[in-house]
Amino acid sequence: MSAPAKTEAAKPSGKSEGDAAPAAAAPAPAAGGGAKAWIPAIAALLLAPAATWGVVEFVLVPRLQKKLAAPAAEADAHAEAAPAPAAAHGGGGHGGGKGEKGKEAAGGPGYEFQNVVVNLAGTMGTRYLKTSFLVTGADANIKGIFEGSKPKLTDVTLNVLSSLTLADLEEPGAKNVLREKLVTAYNQALGRKVAEQVYFSDFVIQ
Repeated sequence: MSAPAKTEAAKPSGKSEGDAAPAAAAPAPAAGGGAKAWIPAIAALLLAPAATWGVVEFVLVPRLQKKLAAPAAEADAHAEAAPAPAAAHGGGGHGGGKGEKGKEAAGGPGYEFQNVVVNLAGTMGTRYLKTSFLVTGADANIKGIFEGSKPKLTDVTLNVLSSLTLADLEEPGAKNVLREKLVTAYNQALGRKVAEQVYFSDFVIQ
């Protein structure tokens, strides 16, 4: 009598287990489909930086380099075509000889008087002359000769310049006359012909 009761009691138990198994397995396909839907978005996020780097590296950078290289090439071409400053100005004799090359270009070795200031005669000290000039000569040691007699030649220079009047300097060819006066005065002071020419690099009357 007890055996049939056990069999009937087991049937409901087996039926509920069979129903629970499909219910538990049903959500699995839905979870797999959701992961596949996110794959394109993840791939786009990963590939976007690489694509941006490729565009910058292989497209934008070469273009910028070409644009920057073009003006540099033009500047180099202009620099090669332009004459060198030394060649353009090396032959001038009146530009003043502060450097040794400038002194040689002015007519040989020389001695330079710089920023000599004197009051002009007849102006009661209200007008003055400021000048710088180079004295040249055939003697290669003219610089040493002038430096050896600097106090005497400085005094000679001041005497010649301060004897000038404003009217003297306004005369046509006044600088040429002054050159001759200075050369003559220097040679007389030295007792022989040393100075031959004077080149003014600064000549201001105020």
